[in-house]
Amino acid sequence: MTIRNSISHPQYLEPCGWQSLLIRRCPEPALDGAADYDLVVVGAGYTGLAAARTWAEARPHERIAVVDASTVGEGSPGRNSGFMLEIALADDADPAAVDRMARCNALLRHTMEGLRGLVRDHDIRCQLARTGTYRGAATARGVRYLENYRAFLDAAGLSYERLDADALEARLGTRYYRYGLYSPDCSLVQPAALIRGLADALPGNVRLYEETPALALSREGGVWRVDCPKGILRAPRVLLANNAFARELGVGLRSRLAVMYTYAGLTAPLAPAVLDGLGSESSWGLLPAHRLGTTLRRTADGRLMVRSFYGYEREADNAAVAAQLEACLLQRYPQLARVLGRTPFEHVWGGATGLTYNGAPVWGEAAPGLLVSAGCNGGGVVKGTLLGSLLAKHALGDAVPDVAQLFGSASWMPPEPIRQLGFAMISRLARRAAGLET
Repeated sequence: MTIRNSISHPQYLEPCGWQSLLIRRCPEPALDGAADYDLVVVGAGYTGLAAARTWAEARPHERIAVVDASTVGEGSPGRNSGFMLEIALADDADPAAVDRMARCNALLRHTMEGLRGLVRDHDIRCQLARTGTYRGAATARGVRYLENYRAFLDAAGLSYERLDADALEARLGTRYYRYGLYSPDCSLVQPAALIRGLADALPGNVRLYEETPALALSREGGVWRVDCPKGILRAPRVLLANNAFARELGVGLRSRLAVMYTYAGLTAPLAPAVLDGLGSESSWGLLPAHRLGTTLRRTADGRLMVRSFYGYEREADNAAVAAQLEACLLQRYPQLARVLGRTPFEHVWGGATGLTYNGAPVWGEAAPGLLVSAGCNGGGVVKGTLLGSLLAKHALGDAVPDVAQLFGSASWMPPEPIRQLGFAMISRLARRAAGLET
């Protein structure tokens, strides 16, 4: 059996803004030649690194290889907004399923504690801080979304604050939102610094190959072969953790995974006099009431980040995206129009994520010895880490929670071109419903 890869990884138009703020990193050498391992992990993101670490610690005598198509920090894991949620996302939260959600939250909290431990023990300088997170609603529909989330928080016994427009303006410096919730159960991080630190902290029996995309996958005599540009890897087990791009390598995954791009802009550090007029909080993150809305962050070094807009299967023109992001930012902070000038962002970039039709992950064994954890649906750092670790434990024979029961299982998607037409129609309707939340 051979599975060939037509699009092995995203080929981004612009560098990752978070990565650009860090000192240059010398990547691990790319694969050159042939090698045998006990496990090959495709994808050095939060899921793949968690799986490799879990396997390596459980079986220190075995050899694990991790291959990534990019350099660590420049790829998709370094391009997210840096929210580390310890409880379910608002889109996942279900007030009618409190017991199930409580189990999910307990797993997420435990995973977050493990990540904090790695950051502490390996001195990973990634600006990790438990700041909590805001959720803001700019429309009546957005208020209803947040009230549903508040019902979940109440049912689960989780702490939060309700904030009106005056309170939000005092803290965040914008009167764009009419209603909000603040939850302490979130940390913020510099995502490129975190993923680089986690890669550097891998156990000694893990070998990382950067700039090494997996091009084809085949299996003969119980051994999997991963073909890369300048070499091959062989192992009895392969774990796909390259999100939506796993569909090019995994049996039956094309019918359940799609690629979605989203975009972010990051300003230069703002002057202290400007920051003084942007609320009392010096470092915060805000998630939108609607899933297609706009995410905001103020960083500890005085920058504003805005993330919004979605594209199907390919990255949009960067100049057009920058103009749209600027409009989003100035809607919320019109007082910055003169301050920011003609080029409001120091960095603008895109990032790919894996989308499934029903928002549930693809997780488990796709074929004998072929493991998959993909389709994060923007679920974030902590959830990806959890699912990667659980998959490794499951493959090693350990008892793990029922992932399908807790998080669901990805459903079937129609083939192209019906899928693209459906996405366009659904996203158009969703954006109309989101309204000023975008």
